[in-house]
Amino acid sequence: MASVSQSFVEPYAEALMGVAKSQNLVEEFGDNVQWVLTALNVSTELKTFLASPLVKRETKKDLIRKAIANQVNPSMLNFLLLLVDRQRVVFLEPICLRFQQMLRDLNRVALAEVTSAVQLSDTQAESLKQKVLGLTNCHSVELVVKVNPDLIGGVIVKVGSKIIDASIRGQLRRLATSLSAGI
Repeated sequence: MASVSQSFVEPYAEALMGVAKSQNLVEEFGDNVQWVLTALNVSTELKTFLASPLVKRETKKDLIRKAIANQVNPSMLNFLLLLVDRQRVVFLEPICLRFQQMLRDLNRVALAEVTSAVQLSDTQAESLKQKVLGLTNCHSVELVVKVNPDLIGGVIVKVGSKIIDASIRGQLRRLATSLSAGI
């Protein structure tokens, strides 16, 4: 299923980026995409409504016009309505996420997904950003921080396909593995 959905996601994300570039609205579209993703994450009802095959296209389009039209660029609104017409609105979230990745690549921004045992202070977050900048060839870093107390302490940082596990749980796991290998 992942390859089927990816075959829909990539062309639509590329088309959206093409429109954004042609109208010199890449950053505005980036803001619009973030707004749409936030709306989908805040309202599971909206996500369910848009994905439901039982809801008529015109009903979905009416909702989009009423709820979203004033929040996004008219070209972005047309894109959303096109997704409904083509019965691809179920892929809206992955299309938006792929667009964000394309925008990061365009702007040379690294996405660092950080899992921490506790909430990071501003100083810690800035320090992590600087370390990620040193590991990448990017201009800036976007941190997405999740708190997971099961780590006991430390952090796990994922940048692209690289994972740096500096958590106490990871250190204990590595210690247990080395001890069991020595027995």
